Amino acid sequence: QVQLVETGGRLVHPGGSLKLSCATSGLNLDHQVVGWFRQAPGKQREAVSAILRDGTLLYADSVKGRFTSSRDNAKNTAYLQMNNLNPQDTAVYYCATSPLTYRDSREYLQSTDPYNYWGQGTQVTVSS
Repeated sequence: QVQLVETGGRLVHPGGSLKLSCATSGLNLDHQVVGWFRQAPGKQREAVSAILRDGTLLYADSVKGRFTSSRDNAKNTAYLQMNNLNPQDTAVYYCATSPLTYRDSREYLQSTDPYNYWGQGTQVTVSS
């Protein structure tokens, strides 16, 4: 019964902003690590951000300073605020959840392996 649904993706011009939402059901989000990933055409899926259970935020170097992750546990919803977008940000963006605890929290950005539930993705296109 677990579902994750990403919304908010669209076409934007370079320098623009978007806020993605990840609405979840069937689980308690406060018990999960939430990851944001993206996949450009022909490329491997890569981590963008992760939110740990204690609220610690992790970011890939490519988005640090431009993207901000957040979560509302009461609403079981996570968010990804994206600012100053550039064409290299064009990708399908996915949210995912992980029930696992890693000694090194940076493992949540290394691969998709920690995550067991995924949304369907939402397309973000940055183009002039």
